[in-house]
Amino acid sequence: DLVVGGGTAAGMGRRARVRYRGKLASGKQFDAGEISFRLGAGEVIKGWDQGVVGMRVGGKRLLRVPPQLGYGVRGSPPTVPPNAILVFEIDLLSC
Repeated sequence: DLVVGGGTAAGMGRRARVRYRGKLASGKQFDAGEISFRLGAGEVIKGWDQGVVGMRVGGKRLLRVPPQLGYGVRGSPPTVPPNAILVFEIDLLSC
């Protein structure tokens, strides 16, 4: 973790609200925003379902997501190419 939060820990089945910034391995930003999702429910990429677990509210984590836990061979046109390694900076706002 870049910053360890002092609040509730995120666990499978809990609803997490995060602020994030997504970049390609090259450093080019492809997305940013705020989203709420249920951990482990497949509402987001697998790298997030696995990588947010254990964070505490108020914490910040850097996730490096390999293609098989991201968008895979298809990518997410037009912003994420096929087989892209993704880097996310995630702030856990609530869970």
